[in-house]
Amino acid sequence: MKRAGPSSAGGLFAPLLPLFDLLPLAPDLPALAVLGAARELRNAAGRRITFVPPPADDLDYETRIWLTGEVATRPDNWHDFFNALVWFAFPLTKAVLNARHAELRRQQSTLRCRERDTLTHFDECGVAVIAGNPELLDLVRGFHWRSLFWERRSELSHGLRCLVFGHATYEQLRRPFRGLTAKAVLYQVSPDWLDQPLAAQVADVDRRLAAGFAGRQYLTPRVWQPLPLLGLPGVTPENESADYYDDQWQFRPGRSRCPV
Repeated sequence: MKRAGPSSAGGLFAPLLPLFDLLPLAPDLPALAVLGAARELRNAAGRRITFVPPPADDLDYETRIWLTGEVATRPDNWHDFFNALVWFAFPLTKAVLNARHAELRRQQSTLRCRERDTLTHFDECGVAVIAGNPELLDLVRGFHWRSLFWERRSELSHGLRCLVFGHATYEQLRRPFRGLTAKAVLYQVSPDWLDQPLAAQVADVDRRLAAGFAGRQYLTPRVWQPLPLLGLPGVTPENESADYYDDQWQFRPGRSRCPV
């Protein structure tokens, strides 16, 4: 069985690959509507998710999804197209994120709190990093990028998964650029987890993320672990040289020490 590893920019699209067999490889709102009708996605209130052109009223984006199930989706827009695809790939997590946004909006009116910023950071740029060997996750936590991406390079294709969640990150991966960084949540799993089919891995991560957000485990943007995506083997041809990881602007040694 071929396993989906993090060995290329294309590999980072793995959670969406089954959808690419069902949709045009371009923003297509009518096609999204047809697939949405077939999949019967639901928000946390049980309302059916539909993808519609942005309505001409004052109802805010998240409240509209919560009250009506309508996801405002700009035609011919890659950002919104990938947002819709993430609804299909990670429906539980997207529903929980929307429910929490809507609740915080009701509580705080027009004010935007740090928790909403945290939700948005992950919604836009999130990635789940999964490994059986805790040493690999410790290297991520410790910002030991050369050790992870170069010295342990041979382990990554079979021992590490990077399942992208953020729709802005998917858009950026169409043309990867120096410094492209995702906001990571880290999961240690048993070795046999990595032998599961891709669909089972994505579904399990969806359940884990949804439970974490529902349990309010993520309250400030500082909980996310930065992950420089161009360090992953194959994402850019330049990282085939060890010297690539000398770039401390891109592969920073750690966070600055400032209050949360």
